[in-house]
Amino acid sequence: MTAPISESWTRIENWLAERAPATYAALAPPADPADIAATERVIGRPLLKPLVMSLLRHDGFLDQRFSLLPGFYRPMSAREIAAEWQLFTGFYDKRTADEEGEEADYDFMKVGASHVLYGHPQLIPIARDVGGGYLVLDHRPEIDRGRVHEAEAVEGLMRVSHEMWTSLPVLMEAIATSLETSQPLNNYTPVVDEEQRLHWDFIPLRSDPCVGHRAAADCEVVGDTPSG
Repeated sequence: MTAPISESWTRIENWLAERAPATYAALAPPADPADIAATERVIGRPLLKPLVMSLLRHDGFLDQRFSLLPGFYRPMSAREIAAEWQLFTGFYDKRTADEEGEEADYDFMKVGASHVLYGHPQLIPIARDVGGGYLVLDHRPEIDRGRVHEAEAVEGLMRVSHEMWTSLPVLMEAIATSLETSQPLNNYTPVVDEEQRLHWDFIPLRSDPCVGHRAAADCEVVGDTPSG
């Protein structure tokens, strides 16, 4: 059973305070409920409860140079969410989406990526990286409601298969466990730099035969070998 998001935040805060105090100090105080209400008016729908609970714990970061989530994503404040949602939805091609209809959703579930769904107004940006990519929380009333997706202008909307993206509470609990155990989370390992800031090092699994300095040699043998 997934822990409440408040419990995961407590574990994360305790770890940061002891191991990465610079990142801990950069956490913003709780969001003003009026800012959350204003964001809901802008996007035209209530925010999912886990997101509201997270914002009421920390309204993003005081310093935009810090990140917390694997993939170098920084949680955004309620006001940032509203502003970024307005920018994000400007890329949505409703005519194409209407033409493709259920086929767009089917392709997204099957292939794991979609350009048609990028900018969908019910996908709410909740975090961003330095390159302009987003984590979005799916507010659509379908099977993916509550799931976290990656969104990037070139690649489009990406449905990452790792279980940590199942929901925001699952993601936060997985982060807390990874911090406490120093165990990799989807190939990301938590580290603390000399300035006492949390970072996530990406270390591909050694079992992947096409990753690392032997990738070319390993992958060249895949398939049929011509007879001599």
